[in-house]
Amino acid sequence: MDIIVCVKQVPGTSHVEVDPVTGVLKRDGAAGKLNPYDLFALETAFRLKERIGQARVRTLSMGPGQAVSSLLETLYMGADEAYLLSDRVFAGADVQATSYALKCGVEKLGKFDLILCGKQTTDGDTAQVGPELAEQLGIEHASNVLSVDEICEDSVTVTMNLDQVIQTQRMKLPCLLTIEKDACTPRLPSFRRKFATKEDAVTVFTAADVPDLDLSRCGLKGSPTQVERIFPPEKGGGREMHEGDGEQLADELYGILRSGKFL
Repeated sequence: MDIIVCVKQVPGTSHVEVDPVTGVLKRDGAAGKLNPYDLFALETAFRLKERIGQARVRTLSMGPGQAVSSLLETLYMGADEAYLLSDRVFAGADVQATSYALKCGVEKLGKFDLILCGKQTTDGDTAQVGPELAEQLGIEHASNVLSVDEICEDSVTVTMNLDQVIQTQRMKLPCLLTIEKDACTPRLPSFRRKFATKEDAVTVFTAADVPDLDLSRCGLKGSPTQVERIFPPEKGGGREMHEGDGEQLADELYGILRSGKFL
């Protein structure tokens, strides 16, 4: 079985510069880390590989060259191969342009049976790339997956955490699943695998390496949605200290909430 896990490198801090013209994050040179939600997709893939016995787990990402470090981490954890789509033409992509580039990357990798994604990313938080990637590929998908209950040669049965109910569903392969954070506990990277993995173990594809890539659908040019304004949240440093017995403090708190129109 061939499993592809789509991952993303996200900013490792909330202090990230924003391009004042395009409104997108400046990722080049910024400290990055593997998107926390993707760790649950990775662990699910590794457990499926252990359950099936014979399977290949490949990781795929789109981003600047520094995203290689996050893909190396997936190899340390247990992935068999790692691939990065990295080219200036992919920069500034919204959900649609990102899912299109990933779709072309998946097709470049060839045959697959299952694609796993994290539920969402900590920088965009749209939770839309996984489902839209499935739409671009023309395959079925399930979101908010809590567990993969059964996997056969041509189907997979999953349990999903929907808004009002927990639902069990069987789907035909190939398909795409986005994994919930409560699905499992991710494993740590292996020092032995890190020691044995070469620094150039990640295969990097540029736009020229991807056949039939429509550049008009990539990056900022191919993004129908654009961020109008983005900024870090303001930090409030002020505080007030009040003293008194319980009744006095309750009255003061009530007055503060009323004056702030919280009540």
